[in-house]
Amino acid sequence: MRSKISAVVLGLLLVAALSWSAEAGAPAKVVIGHPVCLSGKFAKEGSQASWGIKACIKWINEVHGGVKIAGKRVPLEYKFYDSESKKEVVTSLIERLVRIDKVHGIIAPYSSGLTITGAPVAERYRAIYMSHGGASNRIFQQGYRYAVQILSPATLYQAGTLDMLHKVDPGARRIALAFEDGEFARMVMRGAEEHAKGLGYKIVFKRTYPKKVTDLTPLLSDLRAAKPDIILGGGHFQDGQLFARQMADLDINVKALSLIVAVTLPAFYDALGAKAEGLIGPAQWEFGVKYNPAEAKKLGLEWFGPTNEEFVKLAMEFSGGKRPDYHAAEAGAAPLVFVKAVEEAGSLDPDKIREAFGKLHLMTFFGEFKIDPDTGLQVGHSMVVVQWQGGKKVIVWPPAAATGKLYYPMPTFAEKAKGKKAIPK
Repeated sequence: MRSKISAVVLGLLLVAALSWSAEAGAPAKVVIGHPVCLSGKFAKEGSQASWGIKACIKWINEVHGGVKIAGKRVPLEYKFYDSESKKEVVTSLIERLVRIDKVHGIIAPYSSGLTITGAPVAERYRAIYMSHGGASNRIFQQGYRYAVQILSPATLYQAGTLDMLHKVDPGARRIALAFEDGEFARMVMRGAEEHAKGLGYKIVFKRTYPKKVTDLTPLLSDLRAAKPDIILGGGHFQDGQLFARQMADLDINVKALSLIVAVTLPAFYDALGAKAEGLIGPAQWEFGVKYNPAEAKKLGLEWFGPTNEEFVKLAMEFSGGKRPDYHAAEAGAAPLVFVKAVEEAGSLDPDKIREAFGKLHLMTFFGEFKIDPDTGLQVGHSMVVVQWQGGKKVIVWPPAAATGKLYYPMPTFAEKAKGKKAIPK
C-alpha cells in the first residue's frame, strides 16, 4: 500500500513540476527531451534526426529569439540520450527525461515500433509525445491523449506513387506487394493495398519478409512468377538495399519499383550505384520542395521556422557537412511546432499545450502541419515521390512540388549495367 501511495505522490509532484503556467512568471528555460537512436538498427535515421532537431533549436534560439512565454523569451534546450534502438532502453530513458531532467515535452525515437513502446510511458506522465518517425496509424488508435504525429501516417506512404503511376500508365494493372514484417511496413502495405484496389489495380502478389532478413531470393523468385508490372515494398534501409540488389542479381525487371525509406537515403545510391537508377520511393520531405512563406501566404497559413535553404545550411553544421534527408526534416519540424503550441498555450501545462496543438494549422519548411484534435493523427502533411536519375534524387510527384519528370518505365538491370541512366530526354 505504501508503494502505491508513494507512486501517486510522485506522479502528482511530477505533474506539478511539468504544469508551469503564466501566473508563475517566465521559466528560466524550456526543455525538450529525446531518446534518440544514435546506435543500433536505426542509427542512420537517428543521427539524421539529431541533426534536424539541433538545427531547428538553433533557429528558435538565435533567430526567433527563444520561446516566447509570459512576456519573455527563454531558451529551448535539447536533452537527449542514445536509446541504442532498443525498446527497453527507450522506456527507461523516457522515465529519466521526465523524472530527472524534468523535460516539458518529448520527441519520440525513430520507428513505429519504438514510438509505440514509449507512448504509454509518456502518457502516464502526461508528457507531450511527438512522433517524428513513427508513421503507424495504430499509435493514434490507442486513445493516447498526449501523442502528436508530425509526419504523414503510414497508410498514405504509397498513395502518391500509385496516383502517379496510374496517371502515367493506366494500362499497368498488376501490382506486387512485398514488405518487411514490422509495425510500420505492415501499415504501409495495408494502405497501399486499399489505395491500389480503389484505383482498379490487381494485387498479384502479397507477402512480408522477416526483420533482419539476409536473403530475399526465395521471395523474389516467387514474386517473379507472378509477373507484376509494378512492385511496392521495403521497410527500412538495410532490407531495402538487399531488395534492390537481389532484384538486380536475379534480373527481375518491372516498369516501376518503389521502396519505402531506403530509396530516399543518399547511402542507398552510394551502396548500389547504377542499380539504383530509376528506382522511386515516397519521402516525407526533400530539398527543393516548394514550401516557403509565399506558398503559405497563398494558402492563408502562418509560416514558422527557417526556409528549406536555411534548414539545410543549419543541419549541415551538425552533420559534419553531410546533406540532411527527410528523417532530419521531419524531426526538425517537431521543436518548431512544439514551440508554437507552447506560445499559443502561454503555458507549459501539458493539457494546455495539447489543446493548442489541436488548433494549430501552419506551414514550416517540412510542409503543412495539422492534426486531428481528438487522436493526434497528422492530417495536413503531404508526401512527395523521388526518383534516382543520373545519380541524383529528383522530386517527380506531386506536380506542384516536382523538380523533374518521371523516367518511366525504369531501365532494365541489364541496361543499367551497360551504363544507361534514368535521365528523361
